[in-house]
Amino acid sequence: MARPVPTPSSQAGLRALKALLRERHPLAALRVFHTETGNVFRIRLGNFRPIILVGPQAARFVLVDAYEHFRWRNEYDPVTELLRHGVLVEDGTTHDTLREIMMPPLHPKRFPGYVTTLLRRTDQVSAGWEDEAVVDMLVEMRKVTLLNLLDAIYGVDFTEPMRVLWSPILTLIRHISPGLWMFWRGAPAPGVAEARRRVDGYLYELIRARRAALQDGSAAPDDLLGQLIVAGLDDELIRDQLLTILIAGHDTNTALLAWSWYLLGMHPEAMRRAQQEVDEQLGDQVPDAEQLAQLRYLGWVIREALRLYPPIHLGSRVAAEDLEFDGYHIPAGHRVIYSIYLTQRDATSWPDPDVFDPERHARGTQQVPFAWLAFGGGRRNCLGAGFGQLEARAVLARLLQTFELRLVHTAVHPHMGATLEPRPGVLMRVRRRKHAQPAPVGMMVQ
Repeated sequence: MARPVPTPSSQAGLRALKALLRERHPLAALRVFHTETGNVFRIRLGNFRPIILVGPQAARFVLVDAYEHFRWRNEYDPVTELLRHGVLVEDGTTHDTLREIMMPPLHPKRFPGYVTTLLRRTDQVSAGWEDEAVVDMLVEMRKVTLLNLLDAIYGVDFTEPMRVLWSPILTLIRHISPGLWMFWRGAPAPGVAEARRRVDGYLYELIRARRAALQDGSAAPDDLLGQLIVAGLDDELIRDQLLTILIAGHDTNTALLAWSWYLLGMHPEAMRRAQQEVDEQLGDQVPDAEQLAQLRYLGWVIREALRLYPPIHLGSRVAAEDLEFDGYHIPAGHRVIYSIYLTQRDATSWPDPDVFDPERHARGTQQVPFAWLAFGGGRRNCLGAGFGQLEARAVLARLLQTFELRLVHTAVHPHMGATLEPRPGVLMRVRRRKHAQPAPVGMMVQ
């Protein structure tokens, strides 16, 4: 007979509290519980009592083996309330149909056409950096990813709207982050209704304008917005998909890029190697997708940043029926969380798991399937995984071509928001490279 899922002891609770206070993030407490209890345990925080699963076998169980017996949608979560019927919060055939409609603009065959956009928008943001200025890469990378996403995937220039919608977007991200709602259904959400009204207003206007352009033949349905319209979705359902990609698509890569800069800043030799590779492979050329793909060391840096600080650090499901995993009983209706963060720092899969070592990915250290979960896995793997990695390579390479960057504040800790962010930010001093200025985007150096 399956055993009940264990709860950490009071002694472990005390050690977890000390770890939380010392490291300033809840993931430290979860590591204590995992060390004491193993790969299956339950935490109790008032009415919030999820079952936590850790490890490659647990991830495979949730993502593949028992996929049909879990549901993603949870009507009580703010993310469901905000995204309504976005692909991220739908299950079954509805999810599969939406995913199929949305896949063409995110297919790898479209990537070569996106590179110029990604580089141009990176230049647009970095043009405002003064020599020897200290910039917060968490903030600056959010600007870059918003401009990139809206331009490449929606076909619009977000420069002016971003000034107006910056604060509303951050308000919505905070609203769906772990918070008071976990313990108090219907908790006050000041500012959220107004933020949603303003973002929705912008999205509905995009839909209206594109419908008119498609009707009069002045636009082609080749981006995400066009695909959703020609598929016959109504404005409400299109809004849900646009907001889903807007929030999830930019916030994840904001975190990835910010953590990548932090890790490069903390490891000057890695920064030197990455910049040297960019110089040798690209020189002062405007790179194309094939050249970006050949930046092997930079690719390892990105993969290692995703391992140490996965932007989506957990996966949440609801058991649709009674289940059993590793001899433990999972009752129907219970929330099950598989920890991507702990799985990717599990010493059984990763030697020296807390050490930043990009070259571990060259050696093929990770042999166990589902030990690296930065983009999930199975049938619900991240829709934008390929685009996100392309963007990360393009942005990092372009800035390494253009600037010397030095970390000036090292006291950074992970913050469990909608994504795993470096807080209070990644402050870097930037100096434009006088001897190696890349050609402007649109001009190829022969």
